[in-house]
Amino acid sequence: MINEQELKKLYADGLSMQEISEKMDWGYKKVVYWMSKYGILRRTRSEATYVKKNPNGDPFKIKQKLSLREKELKSMGLGLYWGEGDKSDYSSVRLGNTDSRLIKKFIEFLIQICGVKKEKLKYELQIFNDADQQKAIKFWMKELGIRKDDFTQIINHPPRGDGTYRNKNQTGVLIVYCHNKKLKKEIIKMLEQVL
Repeated sequence: MINEQELKKLYADGLSMQEISEKMDWGYKKVVYWMSKYGILRRTRSEATYVKKNPNGDPFKIKQKLSLREKELKSMGLGLYWGEGDKSDYSSVRLGNTDSRLIKKFIEFLIQICGVKKEKLKYELQIFNDADQQKAIKFWMKELGIRKDDFTQIINHPPRGDGTYRNKNQTGVLIVYCHNKKLKKEIIKMLEQVL
């Protein structure tokens, strides 16, 4: 017989049923049987993958007790995401804009309110191919305090028509994102609470 508390603890610590079987020298089928007998819910494959990729728990921690300034930052971050964020990507929190101040404020929200580590943030740059790519990259590096290596992708788009974009958008659209499905769900939940 397998002890219920011991089995629950091993599983809660992130071990898979196979790993529990190997660590405790129990048969795999025995682990499956006792998990079922004790009513311990099994992780889905995506949950199991998430636990393996994040053995120390979530790579973010949403701050609960907020100062007045932090409440304002949270409201602003949620508003920015609601208006400018990409809600179609179900597994990432993404926001793109040409305004560096807006991007900086959203990054501040992710770091200070959502507890995302700065090194977990990724950046993409989309520019028209008649803009100076190096100048645009340097602009965003300086504005955000990031390195060239922090850009995961730089996309050049052909210009469309004779619009006024040439004078307005020489530095492109910067997209900041954090790949975490659970964080995305938490932000959507926060948004739904205020809508």
